[in-house]
Amino acid sequence: MENIHTKSRRYPVGIQDFRWIINNAYVYVDKTEYIYRMVDGGDKYVFLSRPRRFGKSLLSSTLHEYFAGNKELFKGLNIDAMETEWTQHPVLHFDFSAAKHIDANQLHKMLNRQLKPLERKYGIEDDADDYNGRLQDLIIAAYEHTGKPVVIIIDEYDAPLLDVVHEDESLPKMRQIMRNFFSPLKSCDRYLRFVFITGITKFSQVSIFSEINNLNNISMLPEYAGICGISKEELQTTLQPDIESLAQRQGKTYGDMMETLTRRYDGYHFAWPSDDIFNPFGLMKAFKNGLVKSYWFESGTPTYLLEMFRKYKVTPSKIGNIEAKETSFDIPIESSNSIAPLLYQSGYITIKGYNSAADVYHLDIPNQEVREGLMLSLLPHYVTPEYTDAGNSMVGYLSDDILHDNIEGALARLQEYLESIPYCDNTDYEGHYQQLLYVIFNMLGCMVDVEVHTKDGRVDIVLQTSKYLYIMELKMGKNADKAMEQINLKKYAARFSNSPLPRVKVGINFDTVKHNITDWVIERVS
Repeated sequence: MENIHTKSRRYPVGIQDFRWIINNAYVYVDKTEYIYRMVDGGDKYVFLSRPRRFGKSLLSSTLHEYFAGNKELFKGLNIDAMETEWTQHPVLHFDFSAAKHIDANQLHKMLNRQLKPLERKYGIEDDADDYNGRLQDLIIAAYEHTGKPVVIIIDEYDAPLLDVVHEDESLPKMRQIMRNFFSPLKSCDRYLRFVFITGITKFSQVSIFSEINNLNNISMLPEYAGICGISKEELQTTLQPDIESLAQRQGKTYGDMMETLTRRYDGYHFAWPSDDIFNPFGLMKAFKNGLVKSYWFESGTPTYLLEMFRKYKVTPSKIGNIEAKETSFDIPIESSNSIAPLLYQSGYITIKGYNSAADVYHLDIPNQEVREGLMLSLLPHYVTPEYTDAGNSMVGYLSDDILHDNIEGALARLQEYLESIPYCDNTDYEGHYQQLLYVIFNMLGCMVDVEVHTKDGRVDIVLQTSKYLYIMELKMGKNADKAMEQINLKKYAARFSNSPLPRVKVGINFDTVKHNITDWVIERVS
C-alpha cells in the first residue's frame, strides 16, 4: 500500500530551475543558508567545483533568484530569516552545460546565443564576433540601465573543454576562446557585485580566468562541504518521509533502507572534516521510481574520462585507495601528470580520511553505485565490447554463486563466459586476468583488492563478501596446484587470521593458448 504521506510528493529529477521547483511544490532540500554565507562573506569572485549531476545548476539558479530580489520564492526557507535587504541586481547568467561535444565554431555560436537575449534586454544590438567586447558592453549597459552593480553567474564553465581535454590540438583553441570571453571581468570590476563560477574540474586560473587574481575557490572549504548534494542529516529530516515510503514499497524497515541508500549513494566528502554527502540525483530518482539502482551512470561514463584512462595507462585496481597531498589532486587538470585530479574533481574518487600529521588525504571510490558503474565502463577493455552485455548477465548469476559460497560454480561460470569470447590482444600475461577478475568482482558489489602485501609476498586477489574471505592466486601457463602451493608456502592465509569471516584459498590457472581458466583448486582454512 502506498504511503499516503508521500503520495503527492514531487521529485525534481533533472529539474534545475529553482523558481519552477518552488512554484510547483517539488521537494527542495534547503541550501539557502550556504548562499547567504557565501554572498555575505566578503568575496566578490567565487568558484565551486562539484561532480556532474550534483546540483550545481540548481544552486546557480537559486543564487540568480536571490540576487534578482525575488523574496517571495524564499518564504519559509533558511535565508528568509537571515536576509533583510533583498536588493535587486541585474543578473547575467551564462549556462555552458549544453556545450558538450562541440568544436570551436559551435562554441562561437553558443556564445552568441547566450549574449543575444541579454543584450536585447538592455537595448544592445551587436552581432560581432568580438565576444569579450560584447560582454564588457553588456556589463556596463546593465549597470547603467539599473543603477545597480551586476551579478554574473557562469555555470559549468568547463563543459566545452572536458571532451577535448585529451586532445593536444583542440584543447588550446577552445581554452583560448573561453579565456577571451571572460577577459573583461577584471576591467569591469567596479561594475560588478558578485561573480559565481561553477564547473566539474579546475582548469588553471591563468588559462581561463586570467585577469581575476582574487578568485576564491570554496570547493574544499569545510564550511561549504554540503553546499551541493544531500547530507545524512538532510536525508533523515527533509527526506525522512521519502525513506519511509521507499522502505514500505520495498518491504524493508526504515533502518534497512537507510543502510541500502547509504551503501549505494553515500560516501562523498569534498573537504575534511565533512558530513557524509549523498548523490542527490541517485536519491531523487530512487524516491521517484521506488527502485534503488545506479542512476548516476545511466548516460554512461564520459568519453573524456575513458580517454584519460588510456592516456595515463590506468588499470582498474589503481583507480581508488590513493594516499595523496592536496597539491596532487585539487589542482588544475592540465598541469597534472596523473589522472588523480580528474578522478577526484569528477566524483569518481573522493576524500575518505585525512592524516593531519602528514598532511595526506586518503582517496577512494565513494560508493557502490560509482564502483559498479566504473567497472561496467571498463569491462570492454578486457573483453571485446560486443561481449559486454553477456558479461553483465553473467555477473548477475555470478553474484548469486559468490553470495552462496558456490566458488566452484562461480569459476565454472567464468570459464564458460571466457570460452565464448574471441581472442583479443594483450591477454598473454597474468596481470590482464587479474584486472579482468578485479573488474568483474567489483561489479558484484563485493570488496576486492589486488596485490595485497604480506610479510612473505603479495596476494593476487583478496575478495570479501558478507560471508567469506577468498584468498586467490593466479598462474599463467602452469597449473592450479602451483598457485595453491604458493598460497601455502608463503602463508597468505595467516595474513588474514584476524578476519571474522571464514577463509577460503583459491588457486587458479589460465592457459596461454586457450586464454581461459583451465583448472582451479579450492581449500578452506580450518
